[in-house]
This record gives sequence, C-alpha cells and structure tokens, in this order.
Amino acid sequence: MAMLGRAMPLFADEFCPAHAAAELLAQEGGIEARGAIFTRSEVVDFILDLAGYTADRPLHELRLLEPSFGGGDFLLPIIKRLLKAWREAEAPQPAVVALSSAIRAVELHRETFRSTANAVISLLKQEGIEATTASSLTAQWLKQGDFLLLPMEGQFDFVVGNPPYVRQELIPAPLLAEYRNRYQTMYDRADVYIPFIERSLSALSERGHLGFICADRWMKNRYGGPLRNLVASRFHLKIYVDMVDTPAFHSDVIAYPAITIISREKPAPTRIAHRPPIERTALVALAAQLQVPTLPRDSSAVRELACVTNGAEPWLLESSDQMAVIRRLESCFPLLEETACKVGIGVATGADKAFIGDFESLDVEHDRKLPLVTTKDIMSGEVQWRGQGVINPFAASGGLVNLDAYPLLRRYLEARREIIARRHCAQKSPAGWYRTIDRITPALAAKPKLLIPDIKGEAHIVFEKGELYPHHNLYFITSDEWDLRALQAVLLSAVTRLFVATYSTKMRGGFLRFQAQYLRRIRLPRWQDVPQNLRRDLAEAAVKRDIPACNRAVFDLYGLSKEERSAIGGNGD
Repeated sequence: MAMLGRAMPLFADEFCPAHAAAELLAQEGGIEARGAIFTRSEVVDFILDLAGYTADRPLHELRLLEPSFGGGDFLLPIIKRLLKAWREAEAPQPAVVALSSAIRAVELHRETFRSTANAVISLLKQEGIEATTASSLTAQWLKQGDFLLLPMEGQFDFVVGNPPYVRQELIPAPLLAEYRNRYQTMYDRADVYIPFIERSLSALSERGHLGFICADRWMKNRYGGPLRNLVASRFHLKIYVDMVDTPAFHSDVIAYPAITIISREKPAPTRIAHRPPIERTALVALAAQLQVPTLPRDSSAVRELACVTNGAEPWLLESSDQMAVIRRLESCFPLLEETACKVGIGVATGADKAFIGDFESLDVEHDRKLPLVTTKDIMSGEVQWRGQGVINPFAASGGLVNLDAYPLLRRYLEARREIIARRHCAQKSPAGWYRTIDRITPALAAKPKLLIPDIKGEAHIVFEKGELYPHHNLYFITSDEWDLRALQAVLLSAVTRLFVATYSTKMRGGFLRFQAQYLRRIRLPRWQDVPQNLRRDLAEAAVKRDIPACNRAVFDLYGLSKEERSAIGGNGD
C-alpha cells in the first residue's frame, strides 16, 4: 500500500524556524488556528459549476488544485465528477494512468489529512476502483503540508476551494515573516487567505479558472489593495456572488463570504448575483444564468458591470446607477479630510479595567483624568454621559509624566501594576509601563466633535459639544471650518450611507463598518461653497434628527439630479 501523509520538504534546512512553526500548526492547530470553515454541499456544487468543473468535460485530461481540502467538502464531490467524466470518455485508459495527474490537493493539519485520505480511499473503492489503485491515486493526489510553502509542479486548469481564514495574530512570527518574503500581497493586516489567493492565481493555466468562497474583506479593505491590483492587471473577475445572510457554511461566520470566479483571461464585464437561496435547484439555475453567453436584458437575478477591477481601488459592486453617482461625486468634490475635517479614533488603553472607571472615584490628581464618552453614552442619538473617566499618564509635552510629581497617580497605577505591566506595549518598553496604547491629548476633549460607532446598520452620528474624550470604540470627526451640525446632516444622509456601503465590508446581520478608512472616502463640498440657506437647512435637520430633511438638504448640497436621487433612495424627494 502506498504511504500516505509524507510531506515534501518545505525548505532546504528542515530545522529552520518557519518550518518548525508550520510543523507545529500541522500537529496541533485547532479549528480557529487553522481557519477551518466547512462549506455546504449545495454551495460546493454551485462553485464547481461556475468554475466549469463539470462531468460533461474531459476532466481526466485537465488538472485541478485544491489548496486546503480539510474534511473533503470540495475534494470528494470533485472526485465523483472526475470519475464520471473519465468513465464516459471514449476508450478510457486505466484509472491509475488516466487520473494520476488530474488532482492535486493540499492539507496542513496531519490528523485531518489522514482522516480525509481514508475517506478518499473509501470513496474510490465504493466507485469500483481496486484497493491498490485507490491507495496509489490517493497518495499521488493528496499532499500534506503548508500550501504557501510546498513546491507545486505545473499549472492547473482549475483551482477551487475555501481557503483558511487565519488572522495574523495566530500565525507564528517566523512563518509570517516567510509568507511576507514570498508573497507580495501579504500586506498590512492581511489574513492568510490573501497569499492563498495569490499563489492559487499564479498556478492557473491560460484560460484557467479559480473558484473560491471566502471573506469579502479583501475586495474593499486596505490590506486587499495589492491583491486587487494583481487581479486587475492579469486576470478577469468573471463572476461575483454576494453571500450576504446566506447559510453557505455549516457554522456561522461574522464576516460576509463571497464567491469569486477569476480566470486567466483578458478583463471583461463581471457577472454579479446577490443572496441566492441555498437550495440545490435554485443554485443550478443561477449557475446557468451566470454563464449564458449573452445576459438577457430582463435578467433580475444577474447583473453585469464593467470595470469593477481598477488597479488597487476597492471593488464597487453595487448597481451601475449607484456606481455612476459615486464616480461623479468623486470627480466633482474633494475628500472629507481635504475640507479641513479630521477623522480619528478614540483612546485604546490596553487595560480598560485599570485605566477606566467612575470619573469621580478615580483617586488621582484632577489633571490626570478626563471624562470619557463610550458607545453606551450615545445609544439614544444624543450624549448621555454615564460618568466614566480615563486616566491620563501623558504630560502636555507629549511624554509620560514623572510619577514622583503625582503621588496619587503613582499609588493608583502601582496598585494595578500587575495588570498594566503585562500588556505588550509595557513589556516592549518597561520604563514606560504605565502608558496607554494611544497617546491622550486633553485638548481633544475640549473640542466639539461628531462621534461615530464602528459597527451599525445605519449611520449613527452624535454631536458632542466639547467636554468628553472618546473611547476606542468610537471614531470622531472634528473640523476647523465646517459647522459640525451641518456636517452631521451630511453624515446622517443617504449619500454618506452609499459611500460607506460601497467601500466598507458588511458584517453579519447587515451591519456596516463606519471605520476611519471608509469615512475618509466620503466626498464633501468645501464649507465656503455652501450657500447660507443650505447651511441653515442642514443644521436644523441634524438638530431635529429629521433624516428625510437631512436627505433633501444633502441632495441639494451635492446637486443630485432626479435620476441620481432615485438611485440613492433615502426619502429625499
């Protein structure tokens, strides 16, 4: 019987730190560390259909790569399709000859590898393949190791699967360094599925197709820029299926997944579908609609958009009418921070239990604490301060205060030293063990600002008159020119929601991320260009929190046509 589970060498030196880290994950990685999410069979078949891996083609003459096969959610259906195509071929060759090059599948986790390899052998036997041949094919098809490090021969007509979703914090430092060295798209805070996509694309043959289901964050986030640029320059984003609020997996996921079919072909328009029902008959029909040579004009389930990929720019996958509005506003108006507005985020302490407490009860010198505003204080849409405060260890000059000059602060911090000193920032700089992660600038508390929680279904913009310091769960906007009440109306409007919805990634439940990187995408007229009567209308609408009135004033502010207003919606008529 052929040996299973023998990995090819990852490096010339098997004892290098990156290899040791990969081997540790292979032996001990749990579900979270491996980023393992299991895909429903209906969705697997849908992706295989979209990629063109169908049994009516000579699959035994083509090559397929599965870079992280896990429990075999993709691999087992792939094998069934392959066997069917091989058997229906004219004068098929013996299995061991005809099929040995048809599949290459990789799995890092050793125990998972062995379990799925046994399932493959069992399936082949059930399909009438002789036991020795079944073991031989399995040994040739399946490779144990790290897909990002293993040598991989030749190119592939198909790459399909569900790449692991692993945060950088869970990747051992030597392994992360090796990934960064090998993959140009491993940028900023990129998760491990990013280099998985890069390597998979590089493995595609001419006219080859990649079909993945994975988190959609890279399509719009900062860290996805290099990968988006790679796709735009060398590939065709053929199909995009938004899986918002669909049970595509056997377990719930926080971030929304999307299905992408990317081919090594010249760029062309992208076929787009949203929120398909996870039901086999419906998905088969949708796959057929997504692949018709010419899309019918009356198609309601499938749309076609040109120029979705545009260098490293985020992918705009909304309706063509909404895209046209976004593009016009971007061509006519400056960015938010080019209009004397500033976007920031509140203070992160690294140990809130130590640094934050009841303001009056914080037993430190008066100038060593600041009243703190949190998301709970603004839930009603207005500030209702609950009395929290934050310790400020920073001097006006920017450095940390000398604790000898503040005996109450010293006593307070020393009593909590065990909690404070165990933080990463404290261990990195022991002399400054009592600093908060972010520097605190008291002048910010005294500055009027707009407060914005990160995750919300709709814009939740709250005016704070200049008494409180924002917590790290709140973004803030200040301005030296714009009247903040008028700006609040803009941010409460359907125009701002369109910008954020277009550029942000959605979270489970339909929530949007009102993060700084998306807020900075908003286009805004300069304050001196806003007529007096419109300034008044904007401010009054914001004070009353009259959203239809905000929309009407903001639509006038941007000079939106009737057609543009209709595309955006928002009750602005």
